[in-house]
Amino acid sequence: MKNDLTTEQKIKAAAREVFIAKGFAACSTREIAKVSGMNVALVNYYFRSKTELFKLVFQDAMEEFVNSMVEVFSSDKSLEDKIRLLIEQEYEFLSRHPELPGFIVNELHREEGYEVDGSYFEKLLNTGIVEECQRACAAGKMREIDLISLTLLIMSNCDFPFMSKNLMKGIHKLSNDAYENQLNTHKKIVTDMLVSYLFPQKSI
Repeated sequence: MKNDLTTEQKIKAAAREVFIAKGFAACSTREIAKVSGMNVALVNYYFRSKTELFKLVFQDAMEEFVNSMVEVFSSDKSLEDKIRLLIEQEYEFLSRHPELPGFIVNELHREEGYEVDGSYFEKLLNTGIVEECQRACAAGKMREIDLISLTLLIMSNCDFPFMSKNLMKGIHKLSNDAYENQLNTHKKIVTDMLVSYLFPQKSI
């Protein structure tokens, strides 16, 4: 059984590498098998088809992405500290997995692409973060803002800098190291900007 699990893990790791690099449509089961060091028959034996394997890889990516936020929202920190920590953790997470936002967005926009399972975001709702924001707004501690706008504010300011890395490097003629340094600076700017907007009565 241990060897079986190791084989599955190798195939899934190879599939993730290939799917993220090329997307679902541009790769084949044969290519995944080659990268994993297995044969096509083994890939099909464990995962039945490229589609089924993709679903598992996509689900893992979404869960990893969402779980980084759930951890923050479930803490007993103040709402302002949760926003700060969320941005910190998102930048740290995306520094380790810079390919994930682009991969998720590309696959969701692909014709016949994978649809997001709402259960991922139920985890976020179950943390009580929505009610916490509503109470803070009602008490005048937080600016009135709907959940969709708040989500867009955080995701656009955290995810886009990683999705646009090659574009920004080209426009500003930056090396990888220079852009990484810029991301650290940008993280502080984003944090100060969002906290200042959401909690206008608090000083940064």
